[in-house]
Amino acid sequence: MARRGSMVAPMSDTQLTFSDDQAQAYDSVAEMLAHAGINLDDALLMPPREAGAGVMAVIGKAGSGKTLLLAELYKALEQAGVDVISGDYEGRKRKDRRTLAILAPTNKAASVLRLRGVPATTIHRILYTPVYDPEYERIAEWLAGQGERPEIEGLTEVALDRAQAFYEVNKSIPGALAAAGLRGSDFITGWKRREEPLDIGFVDEASMLDEKQFEDLQEIFPTLLLFGDPAQLAPVNQSGAMVFDGLKDNRKLTLNRIHRQAQDNPILDLAHALADPQLDFHQFERLVEDTAAKDDRVIWGQRVEVDLMARSPVLVWRNATRIRLINAFRQVHGAPETELLEGEPLICDGIELPLKHRKKRLDLEARGLIKGAQVIYLGPGRKPGFSRLHVMGAEDPQVSAASIVKIEKPDEEEPFIPFAARMGATFLHGAAVTIHKAQGSQWDTVQVFAPDIYAAARMGRTEAGQPLWKRLAYVAITRAQDRLIWVVRNRLSKPTHGLRVDDLRAAPAAPLVLEEEPQ
Repeated sequence: MARRGSMVAPMSDTQLTFSDDQAQAYDSVAEMLAHAGINLDDALLMPPREAGAGVMAVIGKAGSGKTLLLAELYKALEQAGVDVISGDYEGRKRKDRRTLAILAPTNKAASVLRLRGVPATTIHRILYTPVYDPEYERIAEWLAGQGERPEIEGLTEVALDRAQAFYEVNKSIPGALAAAGLRGSDFITGWKRREEPLDIGFVDEASMLDEKQFEDLQEIFPTLLLFGDPAQLAPVNQSGAMVFDGLKDNRKLTLNRIHRQAQDNPILDLAHALADPQLDFHQFERLVEDTAAKDDRVIWGQRVEVDLMARSPVLVWRNATRIRLINAFRQVHGAPETELLEGEPLICDGIELPLKHRKKRLDLEARGLIKGAQVIYLGPGRKPGFSRLHVMGAEDPQVSAASIVKIEKPDEEEPFIPFAARMGATFLHGAAVTIHKAQGSQWDTVQVFAPDIYAAARMGRTEAGQPLWKRLAYVAITRAQDRLIWVVRNRLSKPTHGLRVDDLRAAPAAPLVLEEEPQ
């Protein structure tokens, strides 16, 4: 296969120039796909092969162009005739059909890709598939080009037109059905574990994968391409190792050059400065301060800005710091201990349901309530213990679910629970989160609590041969898309306005995923 060098990216509608290492990585992936029966040069698709092409990884630090390469490969595969599997509807299976699924470990990571025009979904939404009501499945088949325009009792032609117009832009079957006026509980009757393998899988933020997730993905995808950052923090309990570390060298493609779109970015400059083995914490802080004096995208913060905490949590290392900041946030907003205020941020900490309620668990997880999901509290549900929630980054964000909310207190072992169902989705407060839990997410503005990074530096700990404080600082800094606030003092500002949810209620409320509290 002819090497493309640094010519324009193939299959692209815009004149986008690859760097040399991006071009080399593209050609290596194209060769991998050719072994799997997909020739990108002439758009020739062969029937899927059971063995596939195995696993390959594209690794590189922030700004090296991993996401750009992923997006261009997706476009090339789509234009070659490969069908994209979204996780919300797959349609009829064909023996010779070639498919691609683009995955991320979290809702936020998937939403970052979707904002770039890449139809990503969460790993969970691929592991479990929806079961559609047969009547409304006819609409899904029509929208997916696998059937005639249906006549559905209770749905007007105008409603079907709305569904079609939505699908043409967003390629989401549930979203299209919602645009027609249907609720999720009307057309999705349940969820089931995927029984048959798929074809090609792209996984972004692969540094977050643990071994069990990696094994599950290899069972589903005979051809799997991982995109990851080796400078991030490895999953807990994996001794600093990431799943792609174990691949052979010829199965790892490294992007070293910082792509031109990332140049002149002071936030990325700071992140990459951490690679200097001679740089200590105090020298790095001077670099942050000097950068802040020259560029307003970096701020030397004398206090935590409380107004930002409702949607963009403060990033910390120590749990004690996280708990203190959360309680300070609630105090300055006048939140009573016995209840939550509308607009308070939460982080899903898992689902507490017995095995007999497996269907309800799948319903919640499929709607985005997976561990680590960022959620905004919209108010109490219709039944005691239920909460109305907005799941940040989810495709269908508004849900109502039986909830167990835990507010941790400084110097107290047991959290305070302002209200709770007997079982359901569990939540911690989300005004501050650990840097580990922030991986895979990005926010426009990020506040990093620098005293915690200094505490890690003083301890002298290392992870995978790198000082822990540098890994923490790198991950925290690269969560910021537009603005970084490096907070150097243990102070909290006063709020300039109350918590708000009006912007989240602009869209109509989505269906309740649990109509009654589990018994």
